[in-house]
Amino acid sequence: MSTGPGAASAPAPTPTTPVSPPLSRKSSMFSSLKVRNYRLFFMGQVVSNIGTWMQRIAQDWLVLSLTGSATAVGVTTALQFLPMLFLGLYGGVLVDRLPKRGTLLVTQTSMAVTGIALAALTLSGHVQVWHVYLAAFAVGLATVVDNPARQSFVSEMVGPAQLQNAVSLNSANFQSARLVGPAVAGLMITGVGTGWAFLFNGLSFVAPLAGLLLMRARELYVVERAPRGKGQLREGLRYVAGRPDLIWTIVLVGFIGTFGFNFPVYLSAFADDVFHAGAGSYSAFNTVMAVGSLAGALLAARRGTARMRVMIGAAAAFGALELVAATAPSLWLFALLMAPIGMFGMTINVTANTSIQMATDPAMRGRVMALYMMVFLGGSPIGAPIAGWVTDSYGVRAGLAVGGAIATAAAVTIGLILARVGGLRLSVGWNHGRPVVRFVPRERREELAAAA
Repeated sequence: MSTGPGAASAPAPTPTTPVSPPLSRKSSMFSSLKVRNYRLFFMGQVVSNIGTWMQRIAQDWLVLSLTGSATAVGVTTALQFLPMLFLGLYGGVLVDRLPKRGTLLVTQTSMAVTGIALAALTLSGHVQVWHVYLAAFAVGLATVVDNPARQSFVSEMVGPAQLQNAVSLNSANFQSARLVGPAVAGLMITGVGTGWAFLFNGLSFVAPLAGLLLMRARELYVVERAPRGKGQLREGLRYVAGRPDLIWTIVLVGFIGTFGFNFPVYLSAFADDVFHAGAGSYSAFNTVMAVGSLAGALLAARRGTARMRVMIGAAAAFGALELVAATAPSLWLFALLMAPIGMFGMTINVTANTSIQMATDPAMRGRVMALYMMVFLGGSPIGAPIAGWVTDSYGVRAGLAVGGAIATAAAVTIGLILARVGGLRLSVGWNHGRPVVRFVPRERREELAAAA
């Protein structure tokens, strides 16, 4: 199988492999939902994602109620994300060896059991903070395998032609749940208590489990699994290190995730310290950003291909908008800027995810996606304390400006590196009286200069 930048997501169709339509630049916004297996998967995730957001809110509220300590809430979050940081690559090795559908049945069941157990402890009045810590850590361990398995299983359901559309709809699904889940959790916690939110989350996994069981195995795209053997982790790292298109995309996502996505630190400080507007404004900032992210995911779903220039341009725009937001003089202008920031942030995520999956050999996809998710999610425990220190020492405007400056610099630098690796050069010219800046092949640039 080809390992070049344009490698397909699945081998050539066989009698047992469904045939994908040819790739197109644009597609219907919901075209991947025509695939029955993906439609079942998507519907299950709608319910499960709402439950996941409900558990996140209820979990933090329960820990705060039990301890009265914000530090304890931070410990809970760290316990849920640290397994991905330290074990993510090993999870990718397992995903490449195992059938992904069966793997997801196990991981989703384990997370359902965790939610139901925490609900039972809370509703019975026996819950203690260490129970919540243990539950968060258990979910984190399951995520080590579940996350790369879900990411790479998408290509087996829809094939290369619909991959970007499906990845984009997954992101839209998650962002929609981000708008609904916390609101429902707030009502449930106020009305009947946190235990019922945990119970809803546990039972919500029935939907994705049913979807996985109802799938038609013969309609999945056949992907060769990696055989069990030694050195597979090092093999995955060497594979990524030898592919500039993969390594620099992951590096860019790492910079953006570590320094640009520390919004829990920035938004709360802007609401409280800069605009003196309280928790309502903090919630409004998050809501506007979620709406922008949802719009970004739906717009990405209309594009049939993942283009590197779109990712680099979105990253540069994301950093530049953070710099503008850092100087916003009024609350309403700052809130409005959250929408395009969320949109460009989601464009980076979707485009990077799709381009990496499309360019990776299927036998390596689990390990590569595990590295991608480890860098993207694992940057938060590193970047958040740095952002907090800069904010405490120099003010939140300086903190957000530093994050935006790093994101912009990373986008420009990595864009130039990828252009050089791809044999491209920057071309500046005029078209109908307007300046045009683009990358063209080196020989094409010489032709344009001669024509001018």
